[in-house]
Amino acid sequence: MSLRAKKPRIPMNTHFSRIALVGKVEDARVADSLALLARHLRARRLTVLVDRAASVEGLPEGLVRKAVDEFKQEADLIVAIGGDGTLLFAAQLALARDIPLIGVNRGRLGFLTDVLPDEMIANVDDVLAGRYQTDRRRLLQARLVPAGGAERAYLALNDVVVQRQESGRMVELEVWIDGGFVNTHGGDGLVIATSTGSTAYALSCGGPIIHPALGAVVVAPISPHTLSDRPIVLGRESRIEIRLVARSGTRAQVTCDGAVLGELAADSRLEIGPAEQDITLLHPPGHDYFRLLRSKLHWGRSGREDL
Repeated sequence: MSLRAKKPRIPMNTHFSRIALVGKVEDARVADSLALLARHLRARRLTVLVDRAASVEGLPEGLVRKAVDEFKQEADLIVAIGGDGTLLFAAQLALARDIPLIGVNRGRLGFLTDVLPDEMIANVDDVLAGRYQTDRRRLLQARLVPAGGAERAYLALNDVVVQRQESGRMVELEVWIDGGFVNTHGGDGLVIATSTGSTAYALSCGGPIIHPALGAVVVAPISPHTLSDRPIVLGRESRIEIRLVARSGTRAQVTCDGAVLGELAADSRLEIGPAEQDITLLHPPGHDYFRLLRSKLHWGRSGREDL
């Protein structure tokens, strides 16, 4: 897989006046937080963009209603309200113009959405005042290349997953790294995760937690057929190619951050490498990655304390 030179980074805007709010408002908790933040921002006379199809009680007057896809051309800050899935969706909107993201946690674990609902207003005000920590996250570029037909590509913040489509049957996948053959993995599939995604699906496959600053890549087998088939940590510039073993007679599907990229057939290949773009997350003052891990993974708590 050929890698192009990285595009020059566009300086990030530090003055935010057009703020897009993204969330699944069918969830009452998300809708409440979105309405509260919209009222607060409008009281500060800022431009607030919301989904034109969103039906939420308590929204203020003067909102700019747009199709969500238009946010990437209109906003200079995106606030994702919900779980990590919502932030992954918002990240795709942010890519076009390197729009920074804030994640408000109204989901479950929330490794990416680290702003607590009770602190949302204060934390957003800190960002508007320029008090925040900037966190650049590396992305993976996945390219599904069929023997004949159109190539499909996706930029993933968390992971690229190759997984069997038929239940009850093992899929066999060949893995090549930087042009050299590594192994044939038999099992349910593979997770290729960024450092950001090391705390997502890859973690449940026995993969390590990797600090985001490293920008490394994890290749983690899903339910491997042999116990010796273990996760591998690679450098950030590694180029990975995955092929389906034809004799296995199974089919495999490729997803990127939960979005379906397509089917990996025996005559196609999946190429994964470093993306040209990064994503910018904004954290409240005093953000501590290890404190986040302690909170989400309940480190230091005994089972008796929860009884």
